[in-house]
Amino acid sequence: MGLGRFLRSLAPGDDQQLAEDLSKQRRAAYRRNVTKTAREGQAWEDQDRARDRQGDRHTEWDN
Repeated sequence: MGLGRFLRSLAPGDDQQLAEDLSKQRRAAYRRNVTKTAREGQAWEDQDRARDRQGDRHTEWDN
């Protein structure tokens, strides 16, 4: 945190507006993370199914 930002944080302000802004930022970050995770999970699932179709799965069930 820079000195200017720190000094502005000490000034009285609209705490409700600040809380709403922070909440919006958290929700936006959460949605981006959910989308990214879902995309990565789908890519893994597609690759896993492709390995099944190609017969590339070597599973040792006896271990």
